Amino acid sequence: MRIASRFVSRATASSMVAAAALALVGFQATEQTASAATVKAPSVVTCTAANTKLTVTTVSRPINHLLLKATNTGTKPCYAYIAPDLRAGADAQAPLAWADETTPQAVVTLQHGQSAYAGITTSTPEGEGGAKEKTLGVIFTDRNGNATDKEKTLQLPNSGVFFNSGAIVTYWQDNAEDALSW
Repeated sequence: MRIASRFVSRATASSMVAAAALALVGFQATEQTASAATVKAPSVVTCTAANTKLTVTTVSRPINHLLLKATNTGTKPCYAYIAPDLRAGADAQAPLAWADETTPQAVVTLQHGQSAYAGITTSTPEGEGGAKEKTLGVIFTDRNGNATDKEKTLQLPNSGVFFNSGAIVTYWQDNAEDALSW
């Protein structure tokens, strides 16, 4: 009986040492996993006038078009949602219509230094009225199409550009060619 209880005691002690070693290894693995999980990928924010640089330029083709470029100047990646709200001239009553047929397959994501583009048709033969405008108001939108911040006013090239009721803007694109190809 004494031999049997000594054997059981040794077996129990060995099992306890093995269990403690496994628990320690498991604890260290859990700690390493937890510390690895605390290193986060940079969060993505919505593009706004505060974290982008906006420019508007004329293009030679197609005629009656402008190119709006938004370059991420922030430290985090940003989403250029849907399309910009544009106001041609200080007296504009409503933003330009969005060209729904230009909806991209995914939201345009801009890393620091990358740009998104929107093509602007300033006038069409079917459009009515119109005037030469000197400024373009730009407001970014959130994922729901709501304004994200205050309007950024840009000076239009050539001392002004003619806009009529046919004016329209594309959704944000990841390259200038797509923004101007519709």
